[in-house]
Amino acid sequence: MDDMLLLARCLLLVLASSLLLCPGLACGPGRGFGKRRHPKKLTPLAYKQFIPNVAEKTLGASGRYEGKISRNSERFKELTPNYNPDIIFKDEENTGADRLMTQRCKDKLNALAISVMNQWPGVKLRVTEGWDEDGHHSEESLHYEGRAVDITTSDRDRSKYGMLARLAVEAGFDWVYYESKAHIHCSVKAENSVAAKSGGCFPGSATVHLEQGGTKLVKDLRPGDRVLAADDQGRLLYSDFLTFLDRDDRAKKVFYVVETREPRERLLLTAAHLLFPAGAPWAAAGPPPGALFASRVRPGQRVYVVAERDGDRRLLPAAVHSVTLREEVAGAYAPLTAQGTILINRVLASCYAVIEEHGLAHRAFAPFRLAHALLAALAPPAPTDRGGHGHGPASEPAAASGIHWYSQLLYHLGTWLLDSEALHPLGMAVTAS
Repeated sequence: MDDMLLLARCLLLVLASSLLLCPGLACGPGRGFGKRRHPKKLTPLAYKQFIPNVAEKTLGASGRYEGKISRNSERFKELTPNYNPDIIFKDEENTGADRLMTQRCKDKLNALAISVMNQWPGVKLRVTEGWDEDGHHSEESLHYEGRAVDITTSDRDRSKYGMLARLAVEAGFDWVYYESKAHIHCSVKAENSVAAKSGGCFPGSATVHLEQGGTKLVKDLRPGDRVLAADDQGRLLYSDFLTFLDRDDRAKKVFYVVETREPRERLLLTAAHLLFPAGAPWAAAGPPPGALFASRVRPGQRVYVVAERDGDRRLLPAAVHSVTLREEVAGAYAPLTAQGTILINRVLASCYAVIEEHGLAHRAFAPFRLAHALLAALAPPAPTDRGGHGHGPASEPAAASGIHWYSQLLYHLGTWLLDSEALHPLGMAVTAS
């Protein structure tokens, strides 16, 4: 079996090299993958140096500008105040604006505050500029989204700023710039970007529908299970569950809660995961026009849900009643089916994320599906459980935690081949989640 698995993986690599021109990713990349490694000796940044050595609002750094956040905008809820006593906030506007930032920016800033105190006992981190609501920065500045901060040390010793910039890099900021003799500029990817939200796409409490009847928690899926999905014409069918592209049983994440009105259904999923926007009933209208990031879904739009009509079960469009954010501690899971779609809590979703092209993402996983089918054909029949269905080849355990190696491969290919316009608008670089 080990030889067959090795053969299948080699085949995958060959096919991926020729077929994956536009990869689709899981909701990862994930925990720990791509984290910066601390060098043995920290080297201060030079004046005007920035890390990484690309423009701030590009894929390899903090991602493109999403639009200004104002106090009366819906996105204002994305900002959170930072009351860390180990950080000094200048707050020259006296409005508390400098304390407002995305959760990711807050996390990195708090980590940096610890590093500063360790590096220079008695010295604290100082924030001179945070969220800007008054238009004091250049057009499309990430300060307008609460994703950027300008920092110094509390003693304002400019000889420390090169090392301060290095410490910011090590703290995990997605872009650090020794911008001025008077401060360091740091920014992060958007809060609900894939890079910021490592790991799976659905909470473990989500349910799927099984071919043999009944439902099952997504976290309990095993290879060999057949779950309700839909083909590219909107016809309901049962598709093989293949594996988890990412799995974290202990994840605590913020999910988008998409709730429909009639029928009343509720789906929780991460920001960069794909849903199918609905027009007329799918079977009558043909294939949907495309897929939509969960972060783009708004009340009034429609998504596909399973409904019973005249004794027949079919996909019908349902109006989105509300879209909210909720933190869940039920784990996070990115299931993959052979069809590339899945019904979660009776709502149709893609198995893919990051790239807003379901078809391209599905084709990117064609080598994996082929290798999985070959491996299944070569493997001896899997033992069945009491329900009469098997659990797939032993070489593909569903219970393994972390990012699937194939998703990691696609991530690397994606960073080489794609620009930020093709990916989730809130960024993709690995830190994910």
